[in-house]
Amino acid sequence: MEKLKIPYPIIVEGKYDRLRVLSVCDANVLTTDGFGIFKKQEKLSLFRRLGETAPVIILTDSDGAGKLIRSHLTSAIPKDRLIQLYIPQIKGKEKRKSAPSAEGTLGVEGMERELIYDLLKPFENSEMQERLQENPLSKTDFYIDGLSGGEGSAEKRDALAVSLGLPRAMTANALLAALRILLTYDEYLEKVGRK
Repeated sequence: MEKLKIPYPIIVEGKYDRLRVLSVCDANVLTTDGFGIFKKQEKLSLFRRLGETAPVIILTDSDGAGKLIRSHLTSAIPKDRLIQLYIPQIKGKEKRKSAPSAEGTLGVEGMERELIYDLLKPFENSEMQERLQENPLSKTDFYIDGLSGGEGSAEKRDALAVSLGLPRAMTANALLAALRILLTYDEYLEKVGRK
């Protein structure tokens, strides 16, 4: 199975869900850290900001916790920017766990790869895909512009993030993924003073 190329950010609950989704596609897959999303305003701000610019895919578990997290996200991201995908409720337990979830159903991490692939397949082609392919913004640019690999890089990333309405303390990779969606390459160059 060839990996899908999904241009939209995909929000899942945890790191194992993220790994499952990344096993079938190349995409910017972000986690809510489970219920951590209720405490981390910075992360919710990032999701909100991404939703202002591009559609956002939400893929949470089909249990009560997943529904609560989904509800919280849908109250923060503009409705017309949401792509809500749902997994079926299948009884079972994930391989890495010693006991099933409270509701006894599999989460995103427990789904067959083919099911996740089929869910995401319709979103493979879009204008955003073309924009991302045309946008050469890379870690090399970050290095040239002092946003990674040097003294004060974290502070410079924070300043750039804040100027775009993004949260502070983003990793270089997270900021790069967000900027490739939010800005064209020329807009990035202007923002960092190279144009």
